[in-house]
Amino acid sequence: MAAPARRLCHIAFHVPAGLPLAQDLQRLFGFQPLAVREADGWRQLALRSGDAVFLVNEGAGSGEPLYGLDPHHAVPSATNLCFDVADAGAAARALAALGCSVPVPPVSIRDEQGAATYAVVSSPAGNLSLTLLERTGFCGPFLPGFRPVPSAPGPGWVSHVDHLTLACTPSSSPKLMRWFHDCLGFHHLPLSPGEDPELGLEVAAESGRGGLRLTALQAPTGSAVPTLVLAESLLGVTSPQDQVEQFLARNGGPGLQHVGLYTPNITEATEGVAGAGGQLLTPPEAYYQQPGKEKQILAAGHEPSLLARQGVLLDGDRGKFLLQVFTKSLFAEDTFFLELIQRQGATGFGQGNIRALWQSVQEQAARVQEA
Repeated sequence: MAAPARRLCHIAFHVPAGLPLAQDLQRLFGFQPLAVREADGWRQLALRSGDAVFLVNEGAGSGEPLYGLDPHHAVPSATNLCFDVADAGAAARALAALGCSVPVPPVSIRDEQGAATYAVVSSPAGNLSLTLLERTGFCGPFLPGFRPVPSAPGPGWVSHVDHLTLACTPSSSPKLMRWFHDCLGFHHLPLSPGEDPELGLEVAAESGRGGLRLTALQAPTGSAVPTLVLAESLLGVTSPQDQVEQFLARNGGPGLQHVGLYTPNITEATEGVAGAGGQLLTPPEAYYQQPGKEKQILAAGHEPSLLARQGVLLDGDRGKFLLQVFTKSLFAEDTFFLELIQRQGATGFGQGNIRALWQSVQEQAARVQEA
């Protein structure tokens, strides 16, 4: 591996001036302002909930936003993942030697709280770039060049980022998997016993129309980097409302489709998000009427009627369960969305929940088209 990632520092968004993403993250999801920078036509606001940090780059400056890259993208989107590395300069040189494009060579930034060095690398996943950050000895709340923003404690609905899901073009997952392995040290994480890394996990919709291929990647042992999930449509079974194909079309290519945010209490978090006005996807009614589903929910220590009312999905067995709820898109273009996830011993993603999410997104897309 050329530049082993040690930790996810933040996820950056690029939005036009006036788009209320930062306000929505605060009002709907409990994120709190952490630090801000306003210069060169950019307003950059970092927000945090637990260890999850989002950086909203708003505007269109003449140069690049600090710690990132202006993607010159047609629609608002999550455009950058920032990883902590041991040596940003050495990492950038190693990736360049592998043929990677390094549009922002190593840059050092210093202020009264310390210094940091970073470089930005293009990825093969559409408009997504990667920032390699070295900030040994920096003692501020975020990064050099940013001014701290005082804020009250948040509700604590989110503790950290659980996983990152990239929407990919059909049959591209093996190539992306090798790139993340060679460049950042990720390795295949089987989602089912005996899974072939080249094939991933295939999940076909119950209707027979549509389906997903998922390939999960795990960072090097000992790192604090979320699982990376590559999602693509199954060849030959795409449907008119295929969610991955729609993302590719609306986003203008591959990119970060959603972020899974871990919550220690999903019913409390879901109640809070919905109460604040957050829009959540509604699972198919049949999901909660499946044989054995009520017994499964009770075995996990939850109330079936509450999960059904909130739209929380639950999967698992043998004392290990996974609970998930998904938001509608944060953008009018119907691309990027968030997920709240709670794990009770489960480490995977639950095929039953994947199918339910698929159907929920398909039904939502159909409603939007009919409106």
